[in-house]
Amino acid sequence: MVQQRRSGGAMTVAEAGRMGGRLVREKYGPEFYERIGKKGGSSTAERYGPEFFGRIGRKGGKAVTAKYGPQHFEKIGRKGGQKVADLIERAKSLEEAEKVAPEVRRTGEPAA
Repeated sequence: MVQQRRSGGAMTVAEAGRMGGRLVREKYGPEFYERIGKKGGSSTAERYGPEFFGRIGRKGGKAVTAKYGPQHFEKIGRKGGQKVADLIERAKSLEEAEKVAPEVRRTGEPAA
């Protein structure tokens, strides 16, 4: 979606929205978005019930399956599983390093 500048240098609606979003982010920080997101989720759950999220999740899942095929979920599932396995392996390595040289890890220098 390409938007051309209007004559006179005025901003497009998209540019104005982006600029406003940046200013809000700078003023209030990421916690603000987290807070209003939680409020919105709570309000939606109150209004439509918690099963609403299940319905829209299934609807979104069907749309993704239609667009990318069922193998897409297999692929991202394997990717996520591999990431978890890598993190576990990294944690084990760090634990082993701590057992071997605890003083070096804490102080950054070998024990005297």
